[in-house]
Amino acid sequence: MDELGLVYVEEGANSIITYDEVNAAQQAWCDALVKIGKLKEEGGDYKAYAEQVLSEAYNYDYGKVFFKPTLAFGDQTFRNDKKGALAYFVGGDPDYPNDKGFALTPWVKARYDNTGDHNEGIQIYGSVAITMGNVWVTDKTGKEVMVDKTWVFKKGKDGKLRIIVHKSALPYSPSIK
Repeated sequence: MDELGLVYVEEGANSIITYDEVNAAQQAWCDALVKIGKLKEEGGDYKAYAEQVLSEAYNYDYGKVFFKPTLAFGDQTFRNDKKGALAYFVGGDPDYPNDKGFALTPWVKARYDNTGDHNEGIQIYGSVAITMGNVWVTDKTGKEVMVDKTWVFKKGKDGKLRIIVHKSALPYSPSIK
């Protein structure tokens, strides 16, 4: 484990995070994003499912989460509570009038890739893991959008990984004159 540079394992954490767990958590997030939009299209309870995802994939029910969504701006750029995160993903909250529901596009495919090769884009520090890379989402027309993504996962006492930091943005595109 020394090669991982482990410096901290949270008190009460049952075990150290593994690369496989981090990769599985990232793929689960991508799959959930697609499923939310699919449920909306099929007339399912997409909002309840999104709330479930926020409880299972994010740390909102257990502590702090720092969330900077891709398309959020102004006074509502950061979503430090579950209500704000839900509004971003499914829209429909009058307190967040600019949110149209990022997950409702709908996306038909989502995939992630961490920077570097062989898990180089993952840093593990005991019960905390940091990832940096990209998520690609594809809409029904086949248009693919790349998003720059940084996640920090924390392993809870129940052994589940939850997001404590989620920062995403569209890649920088310099204006050409």
